[in-house]
Amino acid sequence: MVSNDRVPQSEFRYARRVQFAETDLAGVVHFSWYFRYLEEAEHAMWREAGLSIAPAGRELGFPRVSASIDFHAPLCFEDVFEVHVRVDAISKRSIRYAHTITRGETRIATGSMTAVCVERLPDMRAVDIPDTILAKLLKP
Repeated sequence: MVSNDRVPQSEFRYARRVQFAETDLAGVVHFSWYFRYLEEAEHAMWREAGLSIAPAGRELGFPRVSASIDFHAPLCFEDVFEVHVRVDAISKRSIRYAHTITRGETRIATGSMTAVCVERLPDMRAVDIPDTILAKLLKP
């Protein structure tokens, strides 16, 4: 999936605490929240690179076309955890991220998400990722 001999090397670590509203009656994080954690980390990585996933005045978007998570251990209310996100592969029009969620030395979950660059108006259609975005996401 990597094109133009570019080697994706961007990665970011995002720290967070489990909030009460994210847990079920047993105090364990509901599985649906993990996808939100992955997305929060991705957005934080973009901000760190000086970008926004949804910049004002631009008709570009990055909808997900694939997402998966494998669970290894539970997260509970008040747990502090970290999401490690890295650009795993990039093509002309898509970015695949690899994620690992940890609590200290404990691996909680691993996952991946793929987003496609689209022009939102007038009809949503895939377009090439702008070079200005690639330059900031891909470290030399």
